[in-house]
This record gives sequence, C-alpha cells and structure tokens, in this order.
Amino acid sequence: MIAANLPALQVVLPLAGAPICAILGRRWYGWLIATALCWATFAISVLLYVQVAENGPISYMLGNWMAPWGIEYRLDRIGALVLIIVSGIAAVSAPFAFHSVHAEIPEDQHRYFYTAFLLAMTGLLGMAITGDVFNLFVFLEISSLSSYALISLGRDRKALFASFQYLILGTIGATFIVIGIGLIYMMTGTLNMADLAVRLPAVAGNRVVDAGFVFILVGVAIKLAVFPLHLWLPNAYAYAPSVVSAFLAATATKVAAYMMFRFVFTVFGVEFSFDQMQLSWLLVPLALIAAVTGSLVAIFQDDLKRLLAYSSVAQIGYIVLGIGLATQDSVTAAVVHLFNHALMKGALFMALGAVMLRVGSVDINAIRGLGARMPLTMAAIVIGGLSLIGVPATVGFITKWYLVIAALETGWWEIAVIVLFSSLLAIIYVWRIVEAAYFSEPSETGATVTEAPWPMVASTWVLAAACLYFGLDTRLPVGAATEAARALLGGTP
Repeated sequence: MIAANLPALQVVLPLAGAPICAILGRRWYGWLIATALCWATFAISVLLYVQVAENGPISYMLGNWMAPWGIEYRLDRIGALVLIIVSGIAAVSAPFAFHSVHAEIPEDQHRYFYTAFLLAMTGLLGMAITGDVFNLFVFLEISSLSSYALISLGRDRKALFASFQYLILGTIGATFIVIGIGLIYMMTGTLNMADLAVRLPAVAGNRVVDAGFVFILVGVAIKLAVFPLHLWLPNAYAYAPSVVSAFLAATATKVAAYMMFRFVFTVFGVEFSFDQMQLSWLLVPLALIAAVTGSLVAIFQDDLKRLLAYSSVAQIGYIVLGIGLATQDSVTAAVVHLFNHALMKGALFMALGAVMLRVGSVDINAIRGLGARMPLTMAAIVIGGLSLIGVPATVGFITKWYLVIAALETGWWEIAVIVLFSSLLAIIYVWRIVEAAYFSEPSETGATVTEAPWPMVASTWVLAAACLYFGLDTRLPVGAATEAARALLGGTP
C-alpha cells in the first residue's frame, strides 16, 4: 500500500512537516524534524528512481481521478533524476544547517527557517513529479515564495533587497508562465502534459499557441536565470544565508531547467519548438554569451559567493546550449549537467559556508592562508573548482565532452571553441581562490581559525567526493541522461 503511494508521499511528507516545524520547531526540534523529513524524501526518491529504471514511467492519479480530468503525477527518467537531485541536496544540507543556521540566523527565527526550507523543497519536488501544467505553476509559486523568505533571512541588510529583487523578477516570470498556460488551455481544453502533447499538433501554427509558447519560454527563462534574464541571481546567492545559497544554487535552477525540458520537448514537441519556432537560433547565442560573460564577470569578483553566482550564469549557459542544439549528445549533456552542477555548486557554497562560520567573511582576502588552517574545507573548494573548469576525472569534464561532441557533429566547430574558451576563463577565477588560500600569507582573522565543525565538513565532502566519483563512474548520471534524452527527442510524454 505504501509503495503504491510513494509519488504522493514524496510531496506530502515535507508539505505536512512544514507547519509542524512552525508549531513545534523551537530550539533544535525544528532542525531534527526537517532533517528526518529530508532523508525520508531522499529515500523515497531513490525508490522511485529504481522503479522507473526497472519498469518504465510511473503514472499516479490523485484521488483516483483519471487523467486528463484529474491531476496526474507522472515520473520518467529525467523527473526521477531531478527528484534525487532536490531531495539528495536537501538531505546533505540538513546536517550542514545545524551550525550554519545557528551562526547566521537569530534563534527566534530558526523554526520559520526550517518551515520555509521544507516548503521550498515541497515546491521543487512537486514541479519535478507533476504531470499537470497548472499544478506545476502552483508548486512553482510554493517554492518561489518560500525562497524569497529564505533569502531575506540573510544577516546583511542587502539580503532584503536581494529577496525583493528576486520577488519582482520571479513574479514577472510566474505571470508570463500562467498567461502562457492559459493561452494553450484556451486552444486545447486540457492541462495534462501528456494530453497537451497529443492535442497541440492539431492547432500548431495558430498565433495563440505561438504566443503561449513564447510567454512560457520567457517565464521559465527568468526562473532559470538565462542570460540576460539573470539579474536576480547574483544578489540572491550572495546575500542569502550560507545553507540557502547552497540549497538554491544546487536545486532551484535545475528544476527550472527541467521545466524548460518539459515544455520544449514534451508539451510542445521537438518539431514545433525547433522547426517551426526556430528555438535554436535564440537559445544557442544566448547560451554562448552567458558561458563567456558569466565567466568574465566572475574573474573580477572579490566576494566569493558572487563569484560563484556569476559562474552559475555561465554553467546555466551550458545547459541552455545543450537544449538549443537539440541533438542526442547535446540533450544528454544538458541533462547530465543538471546532476553535475548540483554537486559542484552544492560543495562550493557549503565550503564557503564553513569559511563564513570561522572567518565571518567570504571575501577573497579573508581566505588568505586558509589552505593550511582549514585544509578539508579548502580541498573541497579545489575539487569543486576543478569540476567547474572541466578537468578530466571530475563531473564537469563529462558535460563539456558531450557538448563538444554535439557541436562538432552538427558542424558548428565554433561552438566547441567557445565552450573550451569559457573553460579557460574558469581556470582564472578558480586560480584566484587557490592562490589566496595556498600561496598567500594569512590575514589577521585567518591566522587563528580552525576547521569547521564535522557535520559541515562531512556534508561538504559528500558532495566534493561525489564530484570525483561520478567523474570516474558515469553510469548513473550519463545512463539516466541518455535515456532521458532519447525519450525527450523521441517525443515520449
């Protein structure tokens, strides 16, 4: 009985746990409740992934109302992979949060932090599992509203501005999405993704459908922080509490990318998106500009969280490039980068959270000489940095390998050159961190620091070690990405 209802439990557990944290979450109880629920949802996501891998896509009807009249939870390879990303990062972030939240957020706000954290996770999980476009919008708003609250809890007053900026742009993006959903519903009379995929070809070429596609694409692009719609991202990552930066950087944009996959490949279809709407001519140039300019701006940042934020703009460019090229290898690269980038950025932002705890700053001058005083933390940063560059034996290499192959197969060798050039730019900003940590005299604040508490170090190293392990053993991410790419390009709902 329980096994049959795992798709619903995936969403219900953190959703039900959020008000419990608000009511009973005083002292350390909120952390304990949130941690238990994060690990429970991660276990469920693993079980669901195994079911999908063995038996194919899962269809779950809420209230036994058959689709398309009722709401359907539908899970395939890419959705199951995104569930693992979101719940896995949340599970690893929970132990990290104990000391980090205590240091950065007033105690009377802890229970509200864990409430918002569980709600954000609920929204992200729901977006990955639902098969209904309006239900997807509802989960998007749940995750967005809770994310705004999480960002505003940063101890710098600029966190309030960052949260408000994200709220304004996020609301614009959500408005575009719901308008687009309304337009395609007006033309098809359905909100079920699989049913839309069947009905939309019959009305393809209608200007209302074209407008709906554009509205949805722009809205999702804002949520994904596609260049030049990324203006909310640097401040949000830089001024949020450390654990929030780590969680959102590793999950929020990945789920937004999943939304783009769903709408472009599943709902509207490859033929409409790339033959009729010529989407490649929009996404590919924007992705290449993002990959270069994001890396260039990152080079000149002294605040390391802002540095990683602009690096994320470049890394998102790789995902968008994979979507834009729309080949088997490029879509595989884009899907696998959802997984890989979550590991890299999760590890890097957690490491910076450990630095913030001990030094009180993540300015590049504050980490001078920390290679000897916080060796485990700084080693994790090095591994994450090598992954960003795409050094062989790290997860970043896998993505760039598939992207370069895809570009060469399509005859666009210039794209391969730009991808390699952006990797060279990444060497510069990663080297700035390495130089400060290992080849500079320690600052006054860094002379007496010690390693971070072991839960923070352990959480960071789970992700750092994963950057190496999955760079060598690629069966899980590449296998899932290959199957997902084949289904997406084949039009399988």
